[in-house]
Amino acid sequence: MNNTNLKGIVIDPGHGGSDPGAVGNGFQEKDLNLKISQYMYDELKKLGIPVTLTRATDETLSPSERVTRVKNAYGNTPDVLVISNHINAAGSEQTGAEGAEVIYALRNNDTLARNILENIGDAGQITRKYYQRRLPSNPSKDYYFMLRDTANTTPVIVEYGFIDNANDINRVNQNYKKYVDAVIDGIIETYGLGSGSNTYTVKSGDSLWKIANQFGTTPAAIRAANNLTSDVLRIGQILTIPNTTSTPETPSTGNTYTVQNGDSLWKIANKFGTTINALKSANNLTNDNLQVGQVLTIPGNDNSNTYTVKNGDSLWKIANQYGITVNELKSVNGLTGDNLQVGQTLKIPSENGGAITSDNTYTVKNGDSLWSIARTYNTTVDTLRRLNNLTSDILRIGQVLKVPSSESGTSRTYTVKNGDSLWKIANEFDTTVSKLRELNGLTSNDLRVGQTLRIP
Repeated sequence: MNNTNLKGIVIDPGHGGSDPGAVGNGFQEKDLNLKISQYMYDELKKLGIPVTLTRATDETLSPSERVTRVKNAYGNTPDVLVISNHINAAGSEQTGAEGAEVIYALRNNDTLARNILENIGDAGQITRKYYQRRLPSNPSKDYYFMLRDTANTTPVIVEYGFIDNANDINRVNQNYKKYVDAVIDGIIETYGLGSGSNTYTVKSGDSLWKIANQFGTTPAAIRAANNLTSDVLRIGQILTIPNTTSTPETPSTGNTYTVQNGDSLWKIANKFGTTINALKSANNLTNDNLQVGQVLTIPGNDNSNTYTVKNGDSLWKIANQYGITVNELKSVNGLTGDNLQVGQTLKIPSENGGAITSDNTYTVKNGDSLWSIARTYNTTVDTLRRLNNLTSDILRIGQVLKVPSSESGTSRTYTVKNGDSLWKIANEFDTTVSKLRELNGLTSNDLRVGQTLRIP
């Protein structure tokens, strides 16, 4: 396979909301699934691959809604990859079970699943098996709905470890970024995303992370492009740099762009900070095919963008269409729930921040990252990038960043009462158990009546 055969990737953080998934050793599966998926989303965005999440918050999704979001993201075709992230639970029948597994659909071959599992093993996690599982009542169908009901897409379920094995789940929690990088390595190998002609010669003090940041790519992509089995580099080593952003961009004239060799709609959309749907609409395109020399109209981004709700719309669907988050849509429009009315007019935040207020600032300190700052202010990495016109994730100590004041929410408190639990409080305030624990410095889920909690 090669990158022309990959239309997009849908990341599915399993469970969520009122469905915590497996629980054990102080963890809830839904929280780990979301943390893993958010990191995966950010890393794939760095590669320039079209990617979306089925949920970006602690949201309750029915199986049918989850599958609908998968199929609506990039279409119902084999060139749409679905990664469903999960944490396993062994139960009494497999006491002490540990390690990663990958399940793939009956309609697909084992190449992707095998590559993912092998790379997770190379990253240091124990591995068990990659396999298919059939529905007992009808062996011609997949056992898991995410494989069975996603029609023609290419889905895999990745189980990173066992939540009821303390050693295993702590290993996953501490090393999940390595394991996610490994999954991305498997995707890159399977779809041939690591090709590129730029090279770099390693010098003293270099690391894969440092080089990846310099060229706007990821360690996973560099490892795949150079067939590296570890992160060890030697001075003078020549590396192939994939998908580098150092190549000069083709200049545009006004609000138009002339298609160049190698262009695609998603590549052009990323370059101009718009969406594939917006490009197609502005140019009356009925498919994704382009011709070299074709002149495209680039839709403008201003603060007056609006959208009129039509039948079948949801906040999630509209947010994906405009490349923003549900929380951003709700914040800009003062919405307290997810209900919409046909004919309702919504404000759409623009690429430069639009209607999102940004009076607050934050000064970068040692050890900070966009991801850690986004978590602190209950926002997203994409929002921070837009507010600050960032073209990479590299920060410098002392740098002043705008942060969305409407989402910081640092002044709310809640007093614990009889019958409360972290899960119950998180649901009441539309947040997650992980965020509550982090904000309040909690090391367990235990609460006491009268305790005051900060609410993100």
